[in-house]
Amino acid sequence: MANLQDVARLANVSKTTVSRYLNGSLDLPKRTADAIDTAIEELNYVPNAQARRLSLGRSETIALMVPDISTPFFSTFVASVEAEADRRNLSLSLHATLNRREREISYLDHIRQGRADGLIFITNHAGDATLSEKINTAGPCVVVDEDVAATHVPKLFCDNDAGGYLAGRHLALNGHRHLLFVGGVDEMISGERRHKGFLRGLREVADTDLRVERISGPYTVEAGREAARKFISRSDDRPTAIFATSDELLIGLYEVLGETGMSVPRDVSVVGFDDVSPLHLFAPAVTAVRQPVRELGKRALELLLDFKPDADSTLPHEELLPVTLIERDSVAPPIRNA
Repeated sequence: MANLQDVARLANVSKTTVSRYLNGSLDLPKRTADAIDTAIEELNYVPNAQARRLSLGRSETIALMVPDISTPFFSTFVASVEAEADRRNLSLSLHATLNRREREISYLDHIRQGRADGLIFITNHAGDATLSEKINTAGPCVVVDEDVAATHVPKLFCDNDAGGYLAGRHLALNGHRHLLFVGGVDEMISGERRHKGFLRGLREVADTDLRVERISGPYTVEAGREAARKFISRSDDRPTAIFATSDELLIGLYEVLGETGMSVPRDVSVVGFDDVSPLHLFAPAVTAVRQPVRELGKRALELLLDFKPDADSTLPHEELLPVTLIERDSVAPPIRNA
C-alpha cells in the first residue's frame, strides 16, 4: 500500500509539501499540484485520516450528549444533528447518558481530553456546580433544551413560556376554568417556563374563577400513567382539562384514560407538548404545542461551529426557537362546571 513518502518521491517533492497540500495549508503552482494529484491517482494512495486530523489540530468530530435515544424527541433531535454534520463532512460521536449525572461527568472528562472538536449537551435534570464547571472547561459547547446554570456557553431552547401560554389560552377560550398541569419541576426551565406561560395564557382570558392544579415530575410515560391514575381516583370535582407537557406524559395519560373508559374530550380535554410522536393518529387526535425539534438540532450545530469564547465571561444570551399550537380533536368545552 502506497504511503505519503511514495507520493512525494513520484511527484518529485518533499513529504512535507505533500502533507501540507493535502491538509489545505499550502498553495502550490498548478504544475506542482497536478504532479501530486497524478502521483496519488497512479499509486491509489488513500490519506491517513488520523494523521491528517493530528496535522490539522482537530478531530473533525462533534460530540453529542443526550439523556436517551429511545424517545421520539431525542431520536429526532439526534437524527437532525447527524444530518447536518454529514452535510458539513463531520463525524458525530453520540453519548447516551441515561440522564445520570455520573455518566455526564465521565463523558465530559472524555471530551475534555480532545476527543472531539465541540459538544452539544442536553440534560434532563437540574444541574449543579460540578456539572457547570465541567461544561465550561470542555471546550466549544452549546447547551440545548434544558439549562445548566452558570455555564458560559451558547444556549438554545424552544420558547417554553410561549408554548405554555398557547396551551393555557386555548383551553381558557374553550371554557375551561379548572385545569391540571402535568410534568416538569421549577428547577428546570422547561417546567418553570411552561407553567408560567400556562398561567399567563389562562389569565389573559379568564382572570377570575380559575383553579389550576399541578403534578410535577419527570417527562416519562410512567409519570403520565401515574398522573392519570390520580386524576381518575377522584370521584368528583375533577379538572375539566389537562395540559400534559411532553409526548411521553401524554402517551401514559391516554393509555390509562382509555383503559378506564374515560372519553377525550367528552370527559376531559387534553393538550400535549412536543408533537414529535404521531399524535395525529391517536383517538382522538391530540391538540399539542409543537416544538421545532429538527430545526433545534440543525441550529445547535450551527451555533457550535460559530462558537467563540466570551472574553468578558458574561453569560451569553440564550436563543429561543418558536413553537406552534396544532389544533386537533382533543379539546372541547366542558360539559359540567368545575
